[in-house]
Amino acid sequence: MRYPEDHKAKTYQRILDEAALRFRRDGVLATGLQPLMKALGLTHGGFYAHFKSKDDLVEKALQQSIDQLQGSIAEIESSPRPLQAFIGRYLSDAHRAAPGAGCPLPTISAELGQHGQPSPITDKVVRERLELIASNLRGDNAEAESALVLSALIGALVLSRSVADEELAKRLLADTRQQLMEMTAS
Repeated sequence: MRYPEDHKAKTYQRILDEAALRFRRDGVLATGLQPLMKALGLTHGGFYAHFKSKDDLVEKALQQSIDQLQGSIAEIESSPRPLQAFIGRYLSDAHRAAPGAGCPLPTISAELGQHGQPSPITDKVVRERLELIASNLRGDNAEAESALVLSALIGALVLSRSVADEELAKRLLADTRQQLMEMTAS
């Protein structure tokens, strides 16, 4: 049976989209190639027709995750108060509840760092977020403050996702959001 000309490209994109979602939601190590491919109705062996290795997929899926978020970032950057919009969206219940559709940093960065596999894509994302934050801060310490803000955003989100107590999870987001809004309002 012959496949349409665009079959390989569409299959590649399906694998990439599913991997981007699963890596953000479950982590890289928890996402096996066999279950990933099975979820798409594909064979494990077929994976290698599209990617050299799982590491290759990780890099491309991370980039895919970032590309998928570009619309949200553009919307935030065009708002009257971009940093407050970014903080509000990042530390929202919706973002906490949907890790597969959100920022990959909370799930992926700790995991890749712990296993000695830092990614140039992670470097790129961190730098872009630091620049977004710093460009909306005033004063001589904007660069240092941007690191504090980004670390607080990621830390609060990670903690809120890791606790069973719903009220505690909401408090972690709300309190961090309020403190960051106050800190960055001037």
